[in-house]
Amino acid sequence: MARMTTPRENAHTARSNIVFVFALALAFYVAWLVRDVLVLLYVSALFAVVLLPAIRAVCNLRIGRWRPFPGSSAIFLLLVALVAFLAAFCSLAFPPVIRDLQGFSGEMPNRLPALLAKFHQIPFAGRIDTNEVIFKLQDVAAQAAAYVLRSARNWAAALAEVFVCLVLTLYFLLEGDRAYRWTLSFLPGNHRRRLDAALGRAATRMGNWLLGQTGLMLIFGLTSTIVFLSLHLRYAYALGVLTGLLNIVPVLGAAISLVLALLVAAIDSWGRVLGVAIFFALYLSIENYFLVPYIMKNRLNLSALGIFVALLLGSSLDGIVGAMAAIPTAVLVTVLLDEYLVRKDHGPEPAG
Repeated sequence: MARMTTPRENAHTARSNIVFVFALALAFYVAWLVRDVLVLLYVSALFAVVLLPAIRAVCNLRIGRWRPFPGSSAIFLLLVALVAFLAAFCSLAFPPVIRDLQGFSGEMPNRLPALLAKFHQIPFAGRIDTNEVIFKLQDVAAQAAAYVLRSARNWAAALAEVFVCLVLTLYFLLEGDRAYRWTLSFLPGNHRRRLDAALGRAATRMGNWLLGQTGLMLIFGLTSTIVFLSLHLRYAYALGVLTGLLNIVPVLGAAISLVLALLVAAIDSWGRVLGVAIFFALYLSIENYFLVPYIMKNRLNLSALGIFVALLLGSSLDGIVGAMAAIPTAVLVTVLLDEYLVRKDHGPEPAG
């Protein structure tokens, strides 16, 4: 026979439930206030998990019996390689662009009469007041310059956020395993082992995603560089490298690369614009229908709709950084849902 609860016990349970609800509400409120910091921590931890297989591969390199990069030295090597790549890219890509912009601004007063003469040759263009057009163009240029100045603060904040994310990722690579074990220690034994196994599967899939995406980035970068050089496009090497790097963000990265390449091609001729458009249309068709299914086969087990929705949510939450973290997050959510809501048996998952 079940024991009857006393009124005092009922009152104590009610008070405990009320305190728990208020504590939970307070925790959610504090989390909402510091949501930017929490998102930054989450993205940094996620990048650390994604980069961990590459770090382990560098650590396992051997020359005979000698391991040149044991432990944390592999992380230092990765950081040095990243800084050297960014420095080389900026030193090679930016000077030609700045030089062309300076030349264009210096030649614009001399080119303006010829442009106006060609403009008057267009039918019905003689009825348009050129002085008014020039005044409007100057007004648009002034507004654009003011917008650039106003957005400089936002760009500086974004760069600072990327730097902080990089530093936090390094800390997670160095101390992440200890923090992970400490967090799991709060769970009971069975739940701890089950969650650890699920997160291990998610980490494996994230590593597979990084390997596959790196292959796609290399293919896209090399192919676009060859095409840009054959079209005699300005800044062909810089655009090719940027196209490959931006491909780490599916869909959005290719769209940004296409816009940049079209703008650069439009400076010289419409024929180059057409060539760039045809190349992107052909390559993206080949990538979506052949390369992605072949390289990513059984790596993610995510539908195209799920990837697209994850990208939209990630970009709306935290811009480019959120879009980069969207696919690994979708992998993590899929594995956890499969473990706790879908699977009926908890046997070993098929290799993928």
